[in-house]
Amino acid sequence: MHISQGVWYMILAIFFFSLMNLCVKFISHIPAVEVVFFRSVISFAISGAFLLHQRVNLLGNNRKILIIRGITGTIALVTYFFTLQKIPLAGAVTIHYMAPVFTSLLGILIVKERVRPWQFVFFLLSFLGIIVIQGVDARIPISLALIGIFGAVFTGLAYNMIRKLKHSEHPLVIIFYFPLVAIPVTGIITIFQWVLPSPRDWWFLLLVGVLTQLGQYYMTKSYQSEELSKVSVISYIGIIFALGYGFIFFDEHYTIIAYFGMVMVMLGVVLNLWYKSKEGV
Repeated sequence: MHISQGVWYMILAIFFFSLMNLCVKFISHIPAVEVVFFRSVISFAISGAFLLHQRVNLLGNNRKILIIRGITGTIALVTYFFTLQKIPLAGAVTIHYMAPVFTSLLGILIVKERVRPWQFVFFLLSFLGIIVIQGVDARIPISLALIGIFGAVFTGLAYNMIRKLKHSEHPLVIIFYFPLVAIPVTGIITIFQWVLPSPRDWWFLLLVGVLTQLGQYYMTKSYQSEELSKVSVISYIGIIFALGYGFIFFDEHYTIIAYFGMVMVMLGVVLNLWYKSKEGV
């Protein structure tokens, strides 16, 4: 069976992002805000270097929306890293995969996206899946589940800001504004809750930044090489990586009902993507 280049790019992207999640989990003793700060410093250096090399205006054109994208992205990443550190790996990743649902719901107001009645059924299926997972897994208290959902909401907001910028900004400028906003915000907070990384921790912090950039690069290449509807669904193999890493490195186990809840979340999101592609919504 022939696998297109765009699909391979997406598989690589998800692999690198899954390794990033694993690194964040390994340094759970370091505050999530501090991890985001170091991740942002690395992203700032790499993205800035590419923009300067290509002689692109670093500050972009629509700076108001770019700043909003940076703020929403920062909140989304801090909350996501926090849940990665506090609850089982696959649970945190599954909740984060609610982001496309919120992207579509928020898109109704922000980018005037059309949402058909069947899509609301698929959204409800995903929400019910989260309720099932939280209800049967004592390691995921309602407070942490809500923080994860809160992060998914802000991820949806960030994605909508990117949509609004797609015709006016260079993709690297959009990426660059995340660390541009995140560094001062997370840096100030980090001063007051600083935890000195060990030599081992420094390697994981470096890997978080590098793996994120690799993931973003290959995901961008995938979207440039293939139709969005064909590669978006592939991103959900990330849950398989999370389940495997959780079992091997952290001895994480789930009940059959919890696995069923994860399937409900994934099925709701995938059906929504399929329906949008089919109906041209």
